[in-house]
Amino acid sequence: MAIYLSMQRVRFSSPDAYDKFRTVFSNVRHHLMSKPGFIHLTWWEHPDEPGWYNEVSMWASKEAVNDWHMDTYHKHAKEWAANGAIMEDLISNFELVGTRLLRICPTCGTLQDKSYDMLAELKTLGEPCPKCGFIFPVAETTANSTTVAKDVI
Repeated sequence: MAIYLSMQRVRFSSPDAYDKFRTVFSNVRHHLMSKPGFIHLTWWEHPDEPGWYNEVSMWASKEAVNDWHMDTYHKHAKEWAANGAIMEDLISNFELVGTRLLRICPTCGTLQDKSYDMLAELKTLGEPCPKCGFIFPVAETTANSTTVAKDVI
């Protein structure tokens, strides 16, 4: 099964437009979590260029991405953004060919280097150090979070 990654680089027409977008975006998590095939979404501001924003989303199939693009909420959000909020939106789509997890335990120094299944990423990230049991931090989805994730398996 192919995993798809969609990446967007976005500039807003004004700081006010971005503030309004954040209100719309804060509701996206509720819609994505109900979508079959949705895996992960992260949004962040470019550290060297304020006003340049980046989004990465991962999907279990191209059909899942297409289903999201046909979703009523997504269609209305895009229509709203296209009416002046967004100045520029560069979209790139990729197909995943492999995943690796590199971890060094801060307690015992054990190095883990292994491939993992993207469809069970949260399960994998939740595994403690196999030597000492250190529990690695995993980003939680919160009301203010810009990360949304779920395992598909």
